[in-house]
Amino acid sequence: MTERQTEYKAEQKSEHYAALGLHSDASLADIKKAFRQKASQFHPDRNSAPDAPARFREVQEAYDVLSDPAKRQAYDDNRRRNLLDDPAQTARELWTAYFAPLRAQGH
Repeated sequence: MTERQTEYKAEQKSEHYAALGLHSDASLADIKKAFRQKASQFHPDRNSAPDAPARFREVQEAYDVLSDPAKRQAYDDNRRRNLLDDPAQTARELWTAYFAPLRAQGH
């Protein structure tokens, strides 16, 4: 694995769109709205769940990337590249990232 791939894999630990409950075609207004809702839901001062601080950081990181046009473009490009490199693994990661929070909530 090249240094760039290693760096990319480290960045890809979370799926930013799933962290905010959005699709990849979400508008900036949708991203801001979802961020405010999720940040309020997972803020450690409001949520005493043991995973709240980690979830809050994940939501913050997702917003930092998706609200900046250049970072979002780079993130989207990397997502598309990764889908082409190993689509089965990417599908598993996306599936887990999206549905794990729903299962934890009991849906």
